[in-house]
Amino acid sequence: MTEPERLDATALDLAAGRLHDARREVEKVIVGQRDLLDRVLLGILAGGHLLIEGVPGLAKTRTVRCFAEVLGGSWQRVQFTPDLVPADLVGTRVWLPSEGRFTREIGPVSANFVLADEINRAPAKVQSALLQAMEEQQVTIGRETVALPEPFLVLATQNPLESEGTYPLPEAQTDRFMFRVVLEYPSPAEELEIIRRQLVGVSSPSRVLDVDFLLEARALVRRVYLPKDVAAAAVELVGMTRDAGNHVKELDGMLDAGAGVRGSLALTAAAQARALLEGRHEVNRGDLADLALDTLAHRLNLSYRAPVEGLTQRRVMQLLLERSGLLG
Repeated sequence: MTEPERLDATALDLAAGRLHDARREVEKVIVGQRDLLDRVLLGILAGGHLLIEGVPGLAKTRTVRCFAEVLGGSWQRVQFTPDLVPADLVGTRVWLPSEGRFTREIGPVSANFVLADEINRAPAKVQSALLQAMEEQQVTIGRETVALPEPFLVLATQNPLESEGTYPLPEAQTDRFMFRVVLEYPSPAEELEIIRRQLVGVSSPSRVLDVDFLLEARALVRRVYLPKDVAAAAVELVGMTRDAGNHVKELDGMLDAGAGVRGSLALTAAAQARALLEGRHEVNRGDLADLALDTLAHRLNLSYRAPVEGLTQRRVMQLLLERSGLLG
């Protein structure tokens, strides 16, 4: 690959420094959840959406609100329910009798940060409407196509403990998420800190950045150098998911399909964003190793035999990652 013009060191350091300032501001409110905060920042920089899996009460809504306040963007929360219709999400046309015409009303999807809470509770039509927004950054209302603001980031949540009244996300939709982040309970020390902050009061985060800076940072991410050998390693790892049994014997017959090309694109784009966040001019293999689970595991289509053998998507991906040599 042809190496692009090297990023100016001063601009790189300034961008990385301001992004870390934003993260520290969010951490004044959010205790723990370091992986989530990291992936949200990377998603913003790389233009990717997040699927967040975790039980209620792990600060998902507060995290989105804090990022919107700190980064200077707008945000909306949409509670997905079985009776939700596409118009509730994207908007609709309203008839004005006094003027004898229709007017367009944009739905809550028109925001920089959209929290799609319990996304798997909405029927297929609503998920399809969100899919268009995620893929094309625009929505269709009647015969009109409406562009969504930039940056545009969907953070969708689902509760792994409940399945009643849910609609499994189709592979075409999960493939549009750059990351799938699995949230864990806070540690005892973190939970004590949450209680302390509740007692003394939580300070409001301050605005540190603005939308214009985020768009400039995205442009810098695209200029981070991706060496040919690192790109080849990413493609090789994604290829292993399509032929897993030949790489790890115990995975023979456990996958119906591996990750597609979007997996390679997501992994390399996220790696470029990670390099920028760390103040580096180019991607290394360590970036791939750190991001592989969250960018690739949810793209694997397991066979019916896998759950019987106690295999999950993340466990399969971990086994392939260990065999790839990226962890060494």
